[in-house]
Amino acid sequence: MSTATRRSPLTDWTVVVPVVAFVALVLSWGRDLSAPAVALVALCLGGAVLAAVHHAELVAHRVGEPFGSLVLAVAVTVIEVALIVTLMADGGDKASSLARDTVFAAVMITCNGIVGLSLLVGALRNRVAVFNAEGSGAALATVATLATLSLVLPTFTTSKPGPEFSTAQLAFAAVASLALYGLFVAVQTVRHRDYFLPVDTGRSAGEDDHAAPPTSRAALISLGLLLLALVAVVGDGKAVSPAIEAGVASAGLPNAVVGVIIALLVLAPETLAAVRAARRDRVQTSLNLAYGSAIASIGLTIPAIVLASVWLSGPLLLGLGPVHTVLLALTVVVGALTIAPGRATLLQGGVHLVVLAAYLLLAVSP
Repeated sequence: MSTATRRSPLTDWTVVVPVVAFVALVLSWGRDLSAPAVALVALCLGGAVLAAVHHAELVAHRVGEPFGSLVLAVAVTVIEVALIVTLMADGGDKASSLARDTVFAAVMITCNGIVGLSLLVGALRNRVAVFNAEGSGAALATVATLATLSLVLPTFTTSKPGPEFSTAQLAFAAVASLALYGLFVAVQTVRHRDYFLPVDTGRSAGEDDHAAPPTSRAALISLGLLLLALVAVVGDGKAVSPAIEAGVASAGLPNAVVGVIIALLVLAPETLAAVRAARRDRVQTSLNLAYGSAIASIGLTIPAIVLASVWLSGPLLLGLGPVHTVLLALTVVVGALTIAPGRATLLQGGVHLVVLAAYLLLAVSP
């Protein structure tokens, strides 16, 4: 990537936007905002998300693959957790299912949207998208296990009425999620790192992939700006959360749409990064981003929400309904059939995108 080979000047948008977004946070904190002010803060929020992932990408280029995908996934998950907690803190009982809705939306968007787009772009460019079945298969298996333990089982347990875990079950889900996430990271970055490296197809991936990584100093500057942008995202997300909820309610849409909006917001830049990697014939990097984000979304968000529930009032609804359970099962089956050969065509990409479209339609019109 060409942006990773030079230090950004002070006037670069990637430097200015995090600072402006943080200023917007300071000025809007604890105040009732007018419609123009909400629009301005929302603009700063979107810019801060883009800047955060941009700087995460610079840091990622410095540390290399697959560590780079891990940096992006963790950065996106921090944003997601921050927005969920801020919205739950202000939403009361209405927000009791927000964590479930957002995490499930993230899983559907990553495992169908990002994967589908990446395969589509890779196949359009090279006829067949090639990737490492061992690494991608292990990642998909981790996603399926985490999603089932955290989002499906609460619907069928009987210790508490409704789609809730008991305290002991909730603690187990949090510990199991963290343990699986840690194990996956160890396998991805140390023990079987080669399973997650892009497959060498012999085709030129473009000059950006041969660019030298940024210096340690430039990477540290990007890390600092990344942290500033994340703080701004947390605060600005809290400032615009009442407007998001009011807009969804006034449109007569289900409350679950709020979770979809959050997931779309935080995953949009990562989607662009995955598509860019697929265009450079690095589909494995795209899949690392997709499945890594899904794993982080569950493996880190669920424990964080469990901890937050100690001081948050109201129930914590995690169990999926029948329609979403069916969509999750379909996603896992289709994903397994896509990953197994280590090669995919336009058809596989199209199938994943149709599953995502069905999810989005049913979210708006259940």
